[in-house]
Amino acid sequence: MPYAISKALIKLTNKIFPAVQHPFNLANDGSKTYAEWQFEKGADTIACYQELYSGEEMFAGKDVLDMGCGAAGKSLYYISLGARSVTGVDIVEHYAEEANAFAAQLGYADKFTFVCASATELPFADNSFDVIIMNDFMEHVADPEAALAEALRLLKPGGGIFINFPPYYHPSGAHMSDVINLPWAHLFFSERALLAAYRDLVKDLPDGEERIALRIHTDANGREYLGYINKMTLKKFHRILERLGITPQYYKELPLRRYFAPLAHLPLFKEMFVKMAVCVIGKNTHQD
Repeated sequence: MPYAISKALIKLTNKIFPAVQHPFNLANDGSKTYAEWQFEKGADTIACYQELYSGEEMFAGKDVLDMGCGAAGKSLYYISLGARSVTGVDIVEHYAEEANAFAAQLGYADKFTFVCASATELPFADNSFDVIIMNDFMEHVADPEAALAEALRLLKPGGGIFINFPPYYHPSGAHMSDVINLPWAHLFFSERALLAAYRDLVKDLPDGEERIALRIHTDANGREYLGYINKMTLKKFHRILERLGITPQYYKELPLRRYFAPLAHLPLFKEMFVKMAVCVIGKNTHQD
């Protein structure tokens, strides 16, 4: 399909498919900040572990590392569950101001630290944290295997790494649902067309340039690509676990909907119909 037609069709589908609620858009219209939205969604970030642990069991009295914390609303939610301290790490510098302001507003400034750094090389000693959260993180980090290895270094013996992520072929796996409404858009259209449509749809927004810088990167040859995600799949994740010698304490794949459960178990379809991969790793499961 010609590139210009593809771009036009992507934009046309926004008149057919309803928009999803997205924190960037809520912040633009003044409904709530990104940090506030994250805090309100805090319970959702750990709901997939609730058959194993309560929130208090996960966090009370613990030193917690939240990798890929964004504006840290979820980090601060973990403090509300009794965490002794929470360190939020993100590579996006401008989240620091919003995160620290919200921590002060909630009265949690003495228990919260924001660190802007790469998740693959963090400035902490070995065995520093009881709990490491990787919520919607594994699909974003540039080197997920190195990031998981770093988490293992930082985890205290007996501690736990809690991972959950949507696979790339999830309906919104391209992470453009802030302005592109079509489910599975990245399966139907080329990345070039998606990036062009995305630029057009955000260019007049107050934070349009910021969104473009976050989503769209340029490689050494000058080619633009979707750099906000690493296209993590279930298969890729299992290969990372194998290479690191990890046997999870817990692993589960959650279907998009209950009626999609049969498809979420079929090898040819599961990448498209699994909503979330859920994994818990303990320090003692790492085989050197």
